Amino acid sequence: MSYMPERKIIHVDMDAFYASVEQRDNPELRGKPVAVGHAGERGVVSAASYEARKYGVRSAMASLKAMRLCPELVFVPGRMEVYKEVSDTIHGIFRDYTDIIEPLALDEAFLDVTVNKRNMPLAIDIAREIKRRVREELGLTASAGVSYNKFLAKIASDYRKPDGLCTIHPDQALEFIARLPIESFWGVGKVTARRMHALGIHRGHDLREWSLDGLTHEFGKAGQLYYEFARGIDLRPVEAVRVRKSIGCERTLERDINTRAAIIVELYHTAEELIRRLADKEFRGNTLTLKIKYNDFTQITRSITQERELLTMKTILPLAKRLLAEVEYANHPIRLIGLSVSNPRDEEPDSIPRRTWEQLSLEFEE
Repeated sequence: MSYMPERKIIHVDMDAFYASVEQRDNPELRGKPVAVGHAGERGVVSAASYEARKYGVRSAMASLKAMRLCPELVFVPGRMEVYKEVSDTIHGIFRDYTDIIEPLALDEAFLDVTVNKRNMPLAIDIAREIKRRVREELGLTASAGVSYNKFLAKIASDYRKPDGLCTIHPDQALEFIARLPIESFWGVGKVTARRMHALGIHRGHDLREWSLDGLTHEFGKAGQLYYEFARGIDLRPVEAVRVRKSIGCERTLERDINTRAAIIVELYHTAEELIRRLADKEFRGNTLTLKIKYNDFTQITRSITQERELLTMKTILPLAKRLLAEVEYANHPIRLIGLSVSNPRDEEPDSIPRRTWEQLSLEFEE
């Protein structure tokens, strides 16, 4: 695999991060099935401890289903500020080894340790030391994966969770990928996995049998990624600075609604929160997207792009109403409303579509 650049990439993923922080801070929760979220009729699980996962409880699951699966499930409200503080401390540990850190979320990040501050020759030794420090300094566990690119490092970190450590060496990569279930490939969700199964693609070996033209025909631009991943190729660098592409917020309603007056009120409150977040992050964009989730959990999005920046109620709410006018809801009650601003002006895209339309379906656990 001499065509691959010699890089040393670590992917660190905290184990059941939110729930583990709650169990750490409240000894009475240790060893019990814990869900971070709201236990109400319309609540959703934000995170689940490993004790809860044994019962099938997962993040994004409706709280009522979670409680049916695990009657002893203990719900605790989320404490985002605490999680952010812990995440900052973890990143401080990362920076003792490298400044090339690409955060994916509060609980996971890529590190490029090809050249590192400790002059440690083996990336696995750095990963092992980071895991030890996270345990000793924070009382939490992390899983880490080590390889020569981001795709394989991510796969490796998931391989032996929780508290796992796995290295995929270049000489082992193709054999490892050949055995890998297609569901484990980065970017392959449930819908794509079903499509691949229908095409006879179940493992990495099956995927590698397909030509680039065949995969791009079936999966568009993602087909090239699948083609390269099947061959252990991923040339994407670890990006120390990730440009924020959008700011958004969502409101899950207390009850389903299908009258314009009620929807406009919720739209106004959603716009208020969006404007606050835009100001807080000093984000400037000119594309507004409306997201609607119906009571059957299907969802649609509608977007519109303007020349001016979208920063105020005067610029955002009228556009949101225009997008809402294209949404059918009289016979299809709404469960959730979301708004987001994207397309930062400083990106200067070559061409901006004046208006884009997209319809999506969301797989939600019933």
